[in-house]
Amino acid sequence: MVAYVRKVRTASGAVAVQVARRDHGRVVIVAHVGSAHTDAELGVLLDEARQIVIGEQESLDIEVPAQPTRVSDVSDWRTATLIPAPAAPTGAPVGSGRTAATHSRLLYDVLGAVYDWLGFDAVADRVFRDLVIARIVEPTSKLDALRVLADLGADVLSYKTIDRHARSITSSRYRDVVAEKCFAYARDCGGLSLLLYDVTTLYFEAENEDELRKVGYSKERRVDPQIVVGLLVDRTGFPLEIGCYEGNTAETTTIVPIITSFLDRHDLDGTPLVVAADAGMLSASNLKALDELGCSFIVGSRSTKAPTDLESHFHWHGNLFADGQIIDTVTPRHGNTTVNDTALRAEPVWNPESHPGAWRAVWAYSAKRARRDQKTLAAQEARARAIVDGEKVAKAARFVKTLGSARSLDEASLARAGSLVGLKGYVTNVPVEVMPAAEVIAKYHDLWHVEKSFRMSKTDLDARPMFNRVRDSIEAHLTIVFAALAVSHAIQQRTGLAIAKTVKQLRPLRSATITINGASQTFPPEIPAPQRDILDHLGFKPGY
Repeated sequence: MVAYVRKVRTASGAVAVQVARRDHGRVVIVAHVGSAHTDAELGVLLDEARQIVIGEQESLDIEVPAQPTRVSDVSDWRTATLIPAPAAPTGAPVGSGRTAATHSRLLYDVLGAVYDWLGFDAVADRVFRDLVIARIVEPTSKLDALRVLADLGADVLSYKTIDRHARSITSSRYRDVVAEKCFAYARDCGGLSLLLYDVTTLYFEAENEDELRKVGYSKERRVDPQIVVGLLVDRTGFPLEIGCYEGNTAETTTIVPIITSFLDRHDLDGTPLVVAADAGMLSASNLKALDELGCSFIVGSRSTKAPTDLESHFHWHGNLFADGQIIDTVTPRHGNTTVNDTALRAEPVWNPESHPGAWRAVWAYSAKRARRDQKTLAAQEARARAIVDGEKVAKAARFVKTLGSARSLDEASLARAGSLVGLKGYVTNVPVEVMPAAEVIAKYHDLWHVEKSFRMSKTDLDARPMFNRVRDSIEAHLTIVFAALAVSHAIQQRTGLAIAKTVKQLRPLRSATITINGASQTFPPEIPAPQRDILDHLGFKPGY
């Protein structure tokens, strides 16, 4: 008995491919291979049926068509019998199917769905959307982004198209649209009760400075031209506002413009907001400006302010502190103001009416922090002694006094620093009846979220604009990073996975475009359980 391939039209209109035998005039179905709706699917099933036939009989003649076979070539018993059957297929013989291309379209669709879900599709620029997706998957230049997008199965673009759209990002004010959508998302998630602010520096491998890229204080201890970037996030680290400043801009001068821009953009004048920032933002003018804007603030204090703020404690109790001890007191707004009365044992309770020349200060002592500070202090003392003894050469060092060519150990400064180990201070304008001291400290410690966002932008998203030179292109690049950071953060919040791990999990799931039977069709990947769990957390349902 000769095995052959049988094509039968089904009731649904599909074409069923079967392997059959003839047994005394009867048709015996050996295997039902599957049903095809397209020419490419039919070709795949015919190829699979051919392999089954070869397994059934090694060298006998096999009745498999050699020419392209179309779904339309198979007679449809549902139509009128007076319609003649299609002619036999003609054309050059075709071989087995071939993979024409593979791509990670699933990853592209997932990132695009989150981008649209955040409302960023309001930008109405498909190229900008693709650049954001490419930045998340593999940060690179605009030119190399073509390769990344091709690997993701996105529509083919030219570099001229990408460059033209990138040039319009700043002039078309895309950042305003993205910022509006970020605000709406954070508001709906209840994240606006606390805003966190910090700055970072991004350097350029350039020899000369210009009006934006200037040499300044670098957090990476570099001497290259750089820019200063300020980032405002909600209490979870979701980005709300981003700003770019000249590389020699002082950190303290960036927070007020960012907060002002945020309040004006969303018409929040008079809305009670709490802003937390580290000690780098601590300046009399900043705190006054934030207070006048109607914002509550919590900023880190410098340890050098402890002797003044805790003058009463040192007077009555010396430098003895209990582990976990919190002291709620006041700190002068200006260095030449006295606000603490050492004649009183109790610390003053701050309120704006009775202490117009002071802010509220909260100091906490930690034995763990004290041990860490003691270790650092011991290293600094050893270095200072080595410099004084001539064992090391340095222009300046802590605890070294220089008088002409003579150097000596600054014993007073060393003793004062030793009395302050383990202390951490916080300055705020929130009254104690509104926010207890422990809550002030807890809210300040949420600053790790903005630090995490900066790490994500500088590592996963490679925010350094190394391929950009002029201000507009640098601002456009930061807008792409800003949107990519929002998409990445939303994915991390919903999946519990770092964005790099999500990309690593989904990128290998590749769709394949198969050319067979004279037609091409793209087949989606099989999705294993761990990756399907990621899609479920994102609420993404593949269209197959």
